[in-house]
Amino acid sequence: MTPDEPKDRIYVALDTQDLTRAANLARALAGLVGGVKLGKEFFTAQGPDGVRAVAGGERLFLDLKFHDIPNTVAGAVRAAVHLRPAILNVHASGGRTMMQAAAEAAREAAEDAEVPRPLVLGVTVLTSLDDDDLEAVGQAGPAGDQVLRLARLAQESGLDGVVCSPREIAALRRACDPAFVLLVPGIRPDWAAKGDQKRVTTPAEALAAGADYLVIGRPITGAEDPAAAARRIDRELAG
Repeated sequence: MTPDEPKDRIYVALDTQDLTRAANLARALAGLVGGVKLGKEFFTAQGPDGVRAVAGGERLFLDLKFHDIPNTVAGAVRAAVHLRPAILNVHASGGRTMMQAAAEAAREAAEDAEVPRPLVLGVTVLTSLDDDDLEAVGQAGPAGDQVLRLARLAQESGLDGVVCSPREIAALRRACDPAFVLLVPGIRPDWAAKGDQKRVTTPAEALAAGADYLVIGRPITGAEDPAAAARRIDRELAG
């Protein structure tokens, strides 16, 4: 169920290798956002113990984008469940069998460990990619069409939702079940730089279009006062 408070729908991306910086940011933002996102950069540097140290009691989006043969992805998901993420993800381009294996592994591992089952989301098209990038790697574009194909496949495969860019929210709301979760990175307030994200929108626009959860990184973590930046976004979302 999507949280009622706008701030609780935000996962702040702690994209750093530095354990101390990540932990300090998580503490500074506790109660101001819904949770933290830890991804490959942090996980490769600090491993599961680092995730435990930073996430603590915070809701965790474990952004490792698993993509491998079905048995390997299922094993990775089972291991990840022990970190108690609220959300984890796999690449939808890994195919139906892989996504089915991931969903089943999450359910079984959560039951065995007696912990809440995480949402398992499929990554559609990375927000750093546009139509030209897709064409260069041989994928049929435009990006929006590829997102819809992969989202439908993810839903048919038993995943809880997808990660998508802001531009695809409305189309996915029309194409997929109303309960299908949409988690949206590439979020930039008007006052923040776009960085390397090519398909972006503001937090308020994304929620109005139908996003369930937002991932916001540098507009918060790169601010001189991250807590103040988080409060500013919350005020904008509250209207």
